[in-house]
Amino acid sequence: MSQGPLLELSDVHVRIAGSHILQGVSCAVPGRGITALLGRNGVGKTTTLRAIMGLNPSSGSITFAGQQIRGVATHRIVRRGVGYVPEDRDVFAGLTVGENLRLAVRDADPDYELVYQLFPELRERDKQLAGTLSGGQQQMVALARALLNRNRLLLIDEPTKGLSPRLVDEVADALERVADAVPMLLVEQNLPVVRKLATDVVVMASGRVVHTGSADSLQDPELTRRLLGVALAGGPA
Repeated sequence: MSQGPLLELSDVHVRIAGSHILQGVSCAVPGRGITALLGRNGVGKTTTLRAIMGLNPSSGSITFAGQQIRGVATHRIVRRGVGYVPEDRDVFAGLTVGENLRLAVRDADPDYELVYQLFPELRERDKQLAGTLSGGQQQMVALARALLNRNRLLLIDEPTKGLSPRLVDEVADALERVADAVPMLLVEQNLPVVRKLATDVVVMASGRVVHTGSADSLQDPELTRRLLGVALAGGPA
């Protein structure tokens, strides 16, 4: 018997300041691998993640591990094992790297070993103020805060945005290793990274889901161009 999806959205709507942002989003995230949430800028990808986390009020159904979480308080969703890494990193600039990490600890036995294996630089910068880090280093802190706890699902929004090619590769390699243990819903504009990491894709346009399927579907250049407005060779989605 096949296992049902870990996360499922059905007819989810979000209205913000009079604008109808999500217009009946329905999709599913399996309990393994990386599902990439794709689409051009402004189609509702970040709003979808925020709706899952209870940060944007929504209507419809959002179930996690078979239980309804729409309308559940954000901190309770986190306690159920959903980790969230927002687009703008949101590190505490006036606190040290170590303090940023300690504030994120939820479990009795945080997995510092995994964090320092993936991002050894963070151990070296434990006493450094997070606000003095580079953008790439701040992204490492943002990811590390989610990885300290043993989550059942990770929602990660644009982790390679604004990073140098070297750091893009480093972050992508870290996500690939983590995905062996924890499934992810990943918003990512870098199409080569998506092709490297994703097992499944969900494509949005104008607040709706217009395509779901295996990541192999992105090997079709005409489909990729039609859905994302980019050629198969890569570039921002």
